[in-house]
Amino acid sequence: MEQALAIQSSAQKIYKDKAIRVGTFIGGPLVAGYFIAENFKAFDEPDKARKTWIYTILATIVIFGIAFLIPGNDRSGEFIMPLIYTWTAYYLVIHYQGANITSHINAGGQFYNWGRVILVAVIGLAILLAALFIIGYTAATITSNELIKTYGTAQSEVLFDKTNISATEVDKIGHAFVDNGLFASSTKIFTYAKKSGSNYEISISCNKTVTTNPQVAEAFTQLRTNMQKNFPQNKIIFNMVVGSLDNVVKRIE
Repeated sequence: MEQALAIQSSAQKIYKDKAIRVGTFIGGPLVAGYFIAENFKAFDEPDKARKTWIYTILATIVIFGIAFLIPGNDRSGEFIMPLIYTWTAYYLVIHYQGANITSHINAGGQFYNWGRVILVAVIGLAILLAALFIIGYTAATITSNELIKTYGTAQSEVLFDKTNISATEVDKIGHAFVDNGLFASSTKIFTYAKKSGSNYEISISCNKTVTTNPQVAEAFTQLRTNMQKNFPQNKIIFNMVVGSLDNVVKRIE
């Protein structure tokens, strides 16, 4: 009863449920959080306003995390995701603020006009797009640091991070692989080169026979020994990997 009286006597403006739905669709989940939090403030519920912001930020991270996982050629997510978070926001408004909004209407309370709703939505959209641009630019910059050089008739690959090891050094490694037979075969080989101090660590994609077949293991051991002659100032280390760079099944040094 006291809360209802407080709402009836409040001169503060609030956002209508339909305005929140339209603004959310235009501006995204952060705008929805803003509208809902502002209403809670008008209803003298600051704790709920603070919690709204926490949930909004977490939900936004989840929503756009899912969006980034959707394949680029699948454009359905561009239409489905806005509908999902728009109607979710509308449901939450009706569920948690519907009674208070009705009381506000019955008490002759004021509402923010559509001009303000659209302005807030556009500002929210601009902030969201700027954040996405920064994330995308950062990711592209990180990815661009990784380069691939190919060698031999099979165009075997050496992947490397140009901020860790120079292209000149990678060329020496690639040509040494050609000279010592690994890149001279007709089978395409995938490797990753990095520099640890003065050491060259080279991950070589293989299968598990390197751990079960002594002859295969010995062949790579001999290859490393021969490679070492090309790099008297740098220790050569082979990481034999299966499936991913993290899955090192054998280390030869």
